[in-house]
Amino acid sequence: MLAFIEYLDPDRSRQSLQGLELKIKSFWQLIHMSSETATITVRLVRSFEHHNFRPVVYHGVHLDQTVKQFVAFIRNDVSSRAGLPPPFRNYKYDTMKIIHQAHRSKTNELVVSLEDDDKLILRDDSTLKAAGVANETELAFFCEEDYRNYKANPVLAW
Repeated sequence: MLAFIEYLDPDRSRQSLQGLELKIKSFWQLIHMSSETATITVRLVRSFEHHNFRPVVYHGVHLDQTVKQFVAFIRNDVSSRAGLPPPFRNYKYDTMKIIHQAHRSKTNELVVSLEDDDKLILRDDSTLKAAGVANETELAFFCEEDYRNYKANPVLAW
């Protein structure tokens, strides 16, 4: 990097260039240490049996917030979102689970995978980043009671 700065400004002294290099490195470290943001798709699952869900995309989600804060934000947004039908806006969502992460394999399940609940269901006290959420992660947001009933008897009602 020092050679590049010398190339841009050959009249500067070597000591001045090293000071400038340190300032540039500090600036980039500060940018990378600031809260990371991501684009997250949240799949609002209304019914597992009928495969009734709606995806909603959120840009600029801060990954350093807790799952509890993110759930509160999503609930507030969903209840006031004009493009969603009332059954989706008024539903009792309470649980989030990772469906898919970018550059990883997808499951064959159409709504949400019924496996690895201990790893994929997000805990309220952890941050999104610590829970495994990254850019372009897809999350399911659903009622835990409905999920448990469907998991006990995964029958589709078409």
